[in-house]
This record gives sequence, structure tokens and C-alpha cells, in this order.
Amino acid sequence: MHFLDYLILFSSVLLGGGLAFYFQKNNKKLLQLVLSFSGAFILGISVLHLMPVAFSYPINASPEVISSHGNTVGLLILLGFFVQIFLEQLSKGVEHGHIHAPHHGKTGFAIQILLGLSIHAFFEGVPLENQSIHAHDHHDHLLWGIVLHKAPAAFALVLLFLISDFKKSWIILALLIFASMSPLGAYIGKILTVEGVLTMERQNFVVAFVIGSFLHIATTILFEVESAEHHSISMRKLIAILIGIGMAILTIH
Repeated sequence: MHFLDYLILFSSVLLGGGLAFYFQKNNKKLLQLVLSFSGAFILGISVLHLMPVAFSYPINASPEVISSHGNTVGLLILLGFFVQIFLEQLSKGVEHGHIHAPHHGKTGFAIQILLGLSIHAFFEGVPLENQSIHAHDHHDHLLWGIVLHKAPAAFALVLLFLISDFKKSWIILALLIFASMSPLGAYIGKILTVEGVLTMERQNFVVAFVIGSFLHIATTILFEVESAEHHSISMRKLIAILIGIGMAILTIH
């Protein structure tokens, strides 16, 4: 992965958070449209690009090896899905655009949210330097999937801290920590790959775990209804979803 890729990962979070400083108000409808687009896009790349990588196996592998590999990948996808449920208990659904100021314990609340977002951001960065992703030419798809859902998450994070009356210096520090997590994950992934800790098979397993996380985030965003009474999705949100899926489909070579 080139330096520019690390810079894109880092600066996209700063951009999303910086826009929140500029607007300083919760435009929930616009944020939900952006999240719907990004959720649809990461769902698309997960199915179209990441799943084929995760389920790939060595040429001439025996049926037993293929079956064992597929079972492990499936279990790790489920694990990633349910770990993300736990992480969202910490982050309070900020990555879905849920912005609710705390009633008490502001410091603990902020650390909890930052921890939940940062752990997820770290893990999804790990596969970016993996040979498994590069060998299948899916690096750019994963990179832009991360960027497109990290930027609005950073916007929601900063906005939440602003309406919770945190000091601007503390918000900037939190934003810098969040922005560093995916690049750090990618760098650690590179080291583990070079050192031989992450073999090609293990890299596929990491991808499977990230797929599970992506699937939970994407489906939660997409199936979150806008009307509690009518359980309906607006035409604008539907269009945003279709655009996101359409762009993911267009990445197929």
C-alpha cells in the first residue's frame, strides 16, 4: 500500500470530522442519505469482492481442505458480525448516525464511544496490506469502502461531542486517534504478513472477519426504517441505496 493510500485513510476521517466543526448541527436526513449510500456500497464490495477472496483456497486443494476452509470462513464471518454488535454497544450506533448527548458521565461516555469506533477501524484496516487482497486486485475496493463509511462516522462522532459540550481540543484529539486506527491496522497487517504470521490462508480469515463486521453495519443502516409507524423507507433513501449498490457493481471488471 502506498503512502497516498495511508494519507487517504487518515485525511478522509479528518475531512468528515472537519465538516462537522463547520456545520455544527445535526442534519439527520442528509447524514442518513450519505450513510445509506456508504452502507449499500460496503455491502456491495463485501459480496462482490471480499467474499470471493475470503472463500478462495489453494489450487489443487483436497475436498477436505476446501470444506474445512469454507467452514472456518463462514464461522469467522458470523464472529465478525456478532463482535460488531458488541462494539456498537460501546459506540452507541454513532456509525449509523445515532447522535444522542449523554445525560451523565461525559468522560466515560466519550471514551466508550471512541473505543468502539477505534477497534472496528483498526480491524478493517488490517487486510489492506494483505497479499490476499492485492493478489485478487481488490485493494482499492476495500480502501474506498472504508473511506466512504469512515467519513460520515467521523462527522457523527464530532457532532456528538460538540452537542455534548466537550472542549474542542479534546474533540480534535479524539478525531486524530480515530483517524489513525485504520492506517495503524494496515501497517500492523503489513508487518504480520512480512514476518509470516499472517499466511495467505490466515489473511483470508481476517478478510472473513471484516466481512462480518461490514455486513452488520451495512444491513443495520439499510434496514433501519425512517418511520416507526409505517416501517417505510423514503424514496430518497432508496435512491441513495441503489446508487451505492450500482457503484459497487460498476467496480466489477
